[in-house]
Amino acid sequence: MQKVIVIAGPTAVGKTAVALTLARHLQCEIISTDSVQVYRGLDIGAAKPTMAERAHVPHHLLDIRDPRDNYTVADFQKDAAAAIADIHSRGKIPMLVGGTGLYLRAVIRGFAFSDSGIDPQIRNRLQKLAQTQGAEALHQKLSQVDPQTANKLHPNDLRRVIRALEVIEQNQQPISEQLQQTPAQPVYDAYQFALTLQRATLYQRIEARVDKMMAAGLLREVQQLLLRGVPPEAKAMQSLGYKQLVAHLQGELPLADAVALIKRDTRRFAKRQLTWFRHEQNLTWLEMDQVSPTEAAEIISSYLAGFFQLGEN
Repeated sequence: MQKVIVIAGPTAVGKTAVALTLARHLQCEIISTDSVQVYRGLDIGAAKPTMAERAHVPHHLLDIRDPRDNYTVADFQKDAAAAIADIHSRGKIPMLVGGTGLYLRAVIRGFAFSDSGIDPQIRNRLQKLAQTQGAEALHQKLSQVDPQTANKLHPNDLRRVIRALEVIEQNQQPISEQLQQTPAQPVYDAYQFALTLQRATLYQRIEARVDKMMAAGLLREVQQLLLRGVPPEAKAMQSLGYKQLVAHLQGELPLADAVALIKRDTRRFAKRQLTWFRHEQNLTWLEMDQVSPTEAAEIISSYLAGFFQLGEN
């Protein structure tokens, strides 16, 4: 079984700094597990590693898709598996770094996914149904054909409800039945770490990061994406920071209100990330209030002693 390291945690907790230090020490290559960093042109708002940081440590799954694309967790699972195999083939250690919990779980646990992609005809029909009858009607429809999946989805989570119905029409098989085909045991031997901070400190860092992004030109980045023809409704443009600034550029919000919403929504997102990771198994938690990124990397390295033999696949 191939071995991997995981560095997870909420946004703005300091994952990049810890991962870069650890990667240089252990001869790792980093695989981004961030659902926004896969898109080209979404740089500032996605908090991608700088080109200088990438020059020191090889990174994978950054800038691999056009922002018009609908990149899915199943796409990521395939791409990450290929990257892990490639890194091991060169005697290096794969390190998965990011805060998209479903991406991490799908890779480590080897979730079974449908091979079917998006069917625009089915999707458009379901979207029109939601517009005429409401999101609740679609959720009830899903409850009738896949109650297990419906129970896990809020009626207002329209994108996932539509996808679940789309999969059933394409495959004549509910998503819940596909998940039953997921292996009982993880498909990778993963040593997993999650970083955390006191809530007040994390929120302060989030607000400071948003201010820094705005100063670095996030608004202009969003303008350029729209000018390039990326639709406002594209999945990439629904990401934190981009969605709110699109609303501003479309005249729906004053800029100050849009920035305040980015901060609020990012705080809420970080809270959901922490809740997700608290329910994950086999995570070793590190309190970043008590240590520097360098010290955290040293602690993780000590945990890993004996787990990896450098150069061993």
